[in-house]
Amino acid sequence: MSKASVEHVATFIAGASGPPLTAEAVRAFAPPGALDWLENGVACDVAFPLAPEALPDLRLALQAAASAAGADVIVQPKAGRRKRLLVADMDSTMIGQECVDELAEFAGIRERIAKITERAMRGELEFEPALRERVALLAGLPVSIIETIFAERISFTPGARRLIATMRANGAYTALVSGGFTPFAERIAAGLGFHEARANRLETREGRITGIVLPPIAGAAAKREALDELRETLALPAEATLAVGDGANDLDMLAAAGLGVAYHAKPKVAEVAAARVDRADLSALLFAQGYRWEDFVEG
Repeated sequence: MSKASVEHVATFIAGASGPPLTAEAVRAFAPPGALDWLENGVACDVAFPLAPEALPDLRLALQAAASAAGADVIVQPKAGRRKRLLVADMDSTMIGQECVDELAEFAGIRERIAKITERAMRGELEFEPALRERVALLAGLPVSIIETIFAERISFTPGARRLIATMRANGAYTALVSGGFTPFAERIAAGLGFHEARANRLETREGRITGIVLPPIAGAAAKREALDELRETLALPAEATLAVGDGANDLDMLAAAGLGVAYHAKPKVAEVAAARVDRADLSALLFAQGYRWEDFVEG
């Protein structure tokens, strides 16, 4: 290894519904180095020396090659890859739904609100006014609808419980930080095993949603601030943190983390995030930290 080089690791992960990884396939596009299988046919590491300034170009090249093979790859410095803090987005990340869109279904305006949600998550609209606009359209809905949606519509993302349980078992702190709403975030955090949840508060009166989001609005800045606050409270260096999300309001949080992962993300987010997972489930975030299948804890 040259004096300017740093040991890096590329973690290749098979897609959830794609072909298994093979040694031949990985060697076809991996940097030279021994393969360390974290789970046969599913995930493997390749360690190699690299000058840090060469990382962005290599990362792009490996992502393109892995994508062509139906796999994901995360490239990072090998030292410090095991994280001590996880900050995660909720909608379309830890769960498969956008909660505001599910509320809109019961108001009979799902398509109208879903279009605003999609534009906001793509970064085409400012998050705060887009959130206020959508919530105003929900005025009059009974609060009891939230219980119905949670029971009948919400599904945890594959690998989510495993991710939280494994990181917690290894001493990490986990926080769900959402631009959604506390009645959903608190239930979802409890169901997945997070230490805490932070989200927006809906004003209600006489058992109905008023259409008002109580200040302060938890958007991009709040997510970044949560990451920084928790890191400082836990006395952790930045490189010990992991953040995951899919929308434009996650970008600041992802950029501030030691490893920021765009998970099945909107194009703008996937393009600029340091790491991306497009095909695998959330177990990919454990493989990226060097956990082997036998290390996984089922939540």
